[in-house]
Amino acid sequence: MRAAGPPVTTMKLVGGDPSLDFVNTVGGRTVADGGGERIRADKLGEYADLVAFAVRAGLVEERVGRRLLGRGERHPREAAAALRRALGFREALYRTLRSLRRRRSPAAADLALLNAEIAAARSREALAGGTERLRWEWRRAGARLEFPLWPLARAAAALLVSPRLARLRRCGGDDCGWLFVDESRNHTRQWCSMEDCGNLSKVRRFRQRARRRRASKEPP
Repeated sequence: MRAAGPPVTTMKLVGGDPSLDFVNTVGGRTVADGGGERIRADKLGEYADLVAFAVRAGLVEERVGRRLLGRGERHPREAAAALRRALGFREALYRTLRSLRRRRSPAAADLALLNAEIAAARSREALAGGTERLRWEWRRAGARLEFPLWPLARAAAALLVSPRLARLRRCGGDDCGWLFVDESRNHTRQWCSMEDCGNLSKVRRFRQRARRRRASKEPP
């Protein structure tokens, strides 16, 4: 079982894509009663966590992150709404990725939410001049509390139509559920991190073998 884990500022970015690291901003995803899933130890408890993740993932510059935090403190209701919106996007993205891994069509409601956020993000992009080529810039990035969601939506849009999605994997650790793109040489990666879930699994198997050996030596 994965521990609650470090806060979002120090969490390991092992997904291979910013949108997958965003989906992984939970301590784990466990099977709940009734067959559904529940989130354990959500790392995005407040708006500041969302900004911290976006900065850590390289999606938002630190100076812009500071502006967003200041604006969020002045407008707590709007900041809370932006966080709820981001969490809704995260969970719709997770469910969509889960469906695609199972070779199933994603739910229409989830696709509608993803399309809406991707369209909103694209509406905020504008071409800016340069001496050799143009570049995309975000309009009014530091003035909109939902800004961290824009580069996340753009990353998700690129991943969802990418051939890399064929290598999407779910960590085999108990109660983990983190997602990652398997870029290993033989495409046999099993764990989000060998140092975490991988080692826990090795220890668990060792203890199970030791118990079986002890049981086999017990007198009848």
